[in-house]
Amino acid sequence: MKPATLAQIKKEIKLRSPEDIEQLCLRLARFKKENKELLTYLLFEADDEQGYITHIKESIDEEFNSITNTNFYYLKKSVRKILRNVKKYVRYSSNKETEVAILLYFCERLISFKPSIARNITLHNIYDRQMQLIDKKIDGLHEDLQLDYRQEIEALDQE
Repeated sequence: MKPATLAQIKKEIKLRSPEDIEQLCLRLARFKKENKELLTYLLFEADDEQGYITHIKESIDEEFNSITNTNFYYLKKSVRKILRNVKKYVRYSSNKETEVAILLYFCERLISFKPSIARNITLHNIYDRQMQLIDKKIDGLHEDLQLDYRQEIEALDQE
């Protein structure tokens, strides 16, 4: 089955009644966890972006605290899993400021994690790539925000 284009879907939604759209959304939410998470963000958390960022930071903290650091192999797998979740949360928001704040927090947690990521090339490369991505995203923000985030990056580089 070939999926319809976004333009076709948009036209079809305009033709449907609000009750039909409600049923479609509920049915969509049943099939995938990500669909349900996106609907949760759009319905409950999109109005309070700072609260959303705080919630994600708490979840990042929980995930970092649950990492077993006995072996770098498991450490790398756990960090990649956390990063995958972070990227998913950022995709829900699609707000550049939120993306920068969350990725910067992820990098702060990663750099302060014990054992040090400096001893592992893979983890250090993950950190470097995220910092490069943050730099690119900061360029698209307002000048005042750019200055604030650049100062945070400088403070992070000093550690």
